[in-house]
Amino acid sequence: MDNQTVLVALLLTLFAGLCTGIGSLTAFLAKRTNTSFLSFSLGLSAGVMIYVSFMELMPNSLGSLTGAFGNKMGMLYMILGFFGGIVLISLIDFLVPKSQNPHEIHGVEEMNTNYRLKQTGMVTAITIAIHNFPEGIATFMSALNSFEVAIPITAAIAIHNIPEGIAVSVPIYHATGSKKKAFWLSFASGLAEPLGAVIAFLFLLPFWNPVLDALILSVVAGIMVFISLDELLPTAEKYGKHHLSIIGLIVGMAIMALSLYLFV
Repeated sequence: MDNQTVLVALLLTLFAGLCTGIGSLTAFLAKRTNTSFLSFSLGLSAGVMIYVSFMELMPNSLGSLTGAFGNKMGMLYMILGFFGGIVLISLIDFLVPKSQNPHEIHGVEEMNTNYRLKQTGMVTAITIAIHNFPEGIATFMSALNSFEVAIPITAAIAIHNIPEGIAVSVPIYHATGSKKKAFWLSFASGLAEPLGAVIAFLFLLPFWNPVLDALILSVVAGIMVFISLDELLPTAEKYGKHHLSIIGLIVGMAIMALSLYLFV
């Protein structure tokens, strides 16, 4: 694994994480949430993640694992990795109270309302950091495997981090009364993604081999499928733009399919 590949993978993860700051700025600069744009974008992100998981990551994982362990055991390890990724991200969601879950998206227009927060904005910032950590590992590991796959994945995660930034800024602002603090805490919470990449770099790369790479791919696939089904599509539905979210889903799949076709 050359240093340039690792550096680019880290930079892609940093970019995706810092997009929470864009969402935070949106919360303060926009008067209302552009629900049509967000609904389409979230659907598109889900389409990219679902398609690449089932059509690229899992087949590559299966090919490497069956080559190392045979068809039966290779398939078993791929399945365990996939559902292991789902268990990992779902446990994180389960441990976070619904009232403080940053995936319970707020609209920009809520900045002008007064509602009682159960806990402080700092708790919300920490919560989204916990959610972003495995996403950072997923982005970093996909970049190490293939930049052609990593770039659309990075874009998809970056898009879904924008409404997360809004979700964090709104309660923090009401908890502290400070727009500046709301922005910087939201911005800082996105740093959990590159932190996840650094942890993966420090603890996984020293043991890097084709089998570990294949297992990581299946885990990443599970994480992204869960994020798409549990967070992105339901959030798009909450904005009340069902057809736009489905169109976005299909367009995202088509973009990913074209991308993979062109780089075959």
